[in-house]
Amino acid sequence: MDYDVAIRGGTVVTASDTVRADVGIRGGRIVAVADVIDGARQIIDASGLLVLPGGIDSHVHIAQASGPGIVMADDFASGTASAAAGGNTTIMPFAMQQRGRGLRECVEEYRELAVGKCLIDTSFHLVISDPTPTVLGQELPALVKAGYTSFKVFMTYDDLVLNDRQLLEVFAVARREQALVMVHCEGYDSIKYLTERLEAEGKTAPYYHGPSRPQIVEREAAHRAISHAELLDVPMMIVHVSGREAMEQIRWAQQRGLPVYAETCPQYITLTEDDMKGLNMDMTGAKYVCSPPPRDKESQAAIWEGLQQGVFHTFSSDHCPFRYEATDGKLNPRGRTSFRWVPNGIPGVETRLPILFSEGVSKGRISLQQFVALSSTNHAKMYGLYPRKGSIAPGFDADIVLWDAKRRETITQSKLHHGSDYTPWEGFEVVGWPVMTMAKGKIVAENGKIIGQPGDGAILERGRSPYATRNAQH
Repeated sequence: MDYDVAIRGGTVVTASDTVRADVGIRGGRIVAVADVIDGARQIIDASGLLVLPGGIDSHVHIAQASGPGIVMADDFASGTASAAAGGNTTIMPFAMQQRGRGLRECVEEYRELAVGKCLIDTSFHLVISDPTPTVLGQELPALVKAGYTSFKVFMTYDDLVLNDRQLLEVFAVARREQALVMVHCEGYDSIKYLTERLEAEGKTAPYYHGPSRPQIVEREAAHRAISHAELLDVPMMIVHVSGREAMEQIRWAQQRGLPVYAETCPQYITLTEDDMKGLNMDMTGAKYVCSPPPRDKESQAAIWEGLQQGVFHTFSSDHCPFRYEATDGKLNPRGRTSFRWVPNGIPGVETRLPILFSEGVSKGRISLQQFVALSSTNHAKMYGLYPRKGSIAPGFDADIVLWDAKRRETITQSKLHHGSDYTPWEGFEVVGWPVMTMAKGKIVAENGKIIGQPGDGAILERGRSPYATRNAQH
């Protein structure tokens, strides 16, 4: 049999197995995994390296409207290049509805931003901010049938928050259409109250972003969302969980047999609220402002507990990149100085996998198989991309990352490819690094150099998630 590419001499790792094997690729697909593969036009020597499924980051924000005067730092070209350099082969950003506008119109505009720009495959979630009868009765069902099979709702932010009645109405559509609903769980009214009280006391530095959104407002919202989902008997994914209090609500639901799934992110295993103090409570702390905010060391330990015990199904970056040294970014948000105006979000799509591997596998907290599941396989299964994505076996896309498990690197802004002008992990040391990323059999990044071109990646429609059906066997 002739192959386009043979990856030889490496150790293939999936979510269930580790085996020394060669991988044969033809037409952008994996066609063989065997002891020895000969007869390929291109040979890639993977001796001493791990051969892993390409990372799937199912929670990223790219080229997204972020409010008056605020510009997101990544477009689809820079965002997908950064993702590829970090060992990812698929990303999933959000097509966001703007209030007062139709959902389909917003989706089509957002899709146009991505056409011809992506270096790796991309697939969209939806964001529902204005659930009118037309949206819920016509546009959303039609978009689900067209392959947009997951959507997100928010329990906070002025321009995005849905009240309880609206949440129930959206959940009912998710159940009827067998779409997976994702929820940002933070209590809107509590945050507004705490923010106004802090500002009245003159506590406006970025550090106070944390006290304005303590764990209790995340816990309360998580419990409320779970209760709504239980009332309607609908599966749900709770995103970017930051600490023990919300995690224990999720574990409580799971122990009762409710189909509640959860995601966490690198910031919640490595950063703390003290990072938002910056240099003596100055604006440099804005570099670490995200929502929910980083917590404390005990919260980090709780997140590891959840990762080890299976409370969390996916590990995403929540990549939400802004510039710091810019009038349209974090340093001078809208010409105002209070933490409430700092754009919420940090860049992380390129550093997600090295951080999880180093802190997890290299330090013995999780196995290689768990790493693959949390970073790739579970994302593909959760969001309707499996069995095309998420593993190494015949029939799968040849989305593969070669990984040097012993390579030591220090994360610095100078090494990264995102559009932000900083990284929250400047000077962070890791053990384990992606040395080559292949998307559908083509090398798109190698040793920190981008080789792929805009347009190499496709915009994917997805099937319905098996996790969106209440009684499905997963």
